[in-house]
Amino acid sequence: MEQNNTQTKSRKKLIFPIILSLVLVGALVFSAKEYIYYQSHEVTDNAQVDADISPVVARVGGYVKEIRFKDNQFVKAGDTLVVLDDRDYQVRLQQVEAALTSARQSVDVSEYQVSEARTNIATAQANVAAAKVRVWKANEDYTRYENLYNDHAITKAQFDDAKAEKDAAEAALIVAQTQIPVQNTRVSTNQKQVGATASNLASRQADIDFAKLQLTYTVITAPADGIVSKRNIQLGQLVAAGQTLFAVVNDKGIYITANFKETQMEHLTIGEKVDIIADAYPDKTVQGSVESFSGATGAKFSLLPPDNATGNFVKVVQRVPVRIRLEADSAYMRLIRPGMSVQVVVHTK
Repeated sequence: MEQNNTQTKSRKKLIFPIILSLVLVGALVFSAKEYIYYQSHEVTDNAQVDADISPVVARVGGYVKEIRFKDNQFVKAGDTLVVLDDRDYQVRLQQVEAALTSARQSVDVSEYQVSEARTNIATAQANVAAAKVRVWKANEDYTRYENLYNDHAITKAQFDDAKAEKDAAEAALIVAQTQIPVQNTRVSTNQKQVGATASNLASRQADIDFAKLQLTYTVITAPADGIVSKRNIQLGQLVAAGQTLFAVVNDKGIYITANFKETQMEHLTIGEKVDIIADAYPDKTVQGSVESFSGATGAKFSLLPPDNATGNFVKVVQRVPVRIRLEADSAYMRLIRPGMSVQVVVHTK
């Protein structure tokens, strides 16, 4: 009996060392396994889903006439989402079109004036030719009457009439010759007027193009494929130019931003494979790859970046944003949303 009790006590004494040994062995195996794992992997859970989010801004002001989408609706690039009341812009377009028509009519009038002035030049030249003929005839008559007067065949009054006719013809020739440069100057002036009026055509056409462009801005379309979110407008609301109306989350621009500690950056290189596990879908592991590194730590982009040159210095491990490209199918891309938390594991080389 005593021998059985002794054997039982001996066994009890052996149980604790055995359990302790198993625990120590398990701890050593786990530690070795973790050590080996982390030698070839970098892990962080300070990561989230990001995406290209396009804010849609009104380029012109106006009252909201139509809203052709619902909150969180999937849209395609080019889909009409909002229509503004365009009557003001239609009237403005009509005004600038009328101004262009008026400018064209002014050009036509100026061109007609140039043509008329050129006709006047021909008339002036013809008048000069006619005046030269009259001068020639008057000179011939004066010579004949002078000879007859010297021979006492005509009276002094007849001779004076011939002389007066000669002087009048010569004066008329001078007047006709002065009209040619006057008409040439008028042509040049009218041509300059045509150029000045024609230059307004380009300005008026630019006004029309701008008015048409402003008119197109009253129809607001989706800038990219994605989900419309954060709607800030209602029917009949007056929106101003530059006001943000809503945002479109680009479903093809989803990526991961992982904030690794600066002490983890030594072994990270572009192109390394990454395992991604979203907190919302812990049973699904998605593959990715390291795409790029931020140019500075996240703290440098904060509103009040730290300045270690002032006050007491406390060293804080900084984090560097790393962009990770997803290699997942479109179905998974539509399940995750920007802002979701994920865990990333980088397979370092």
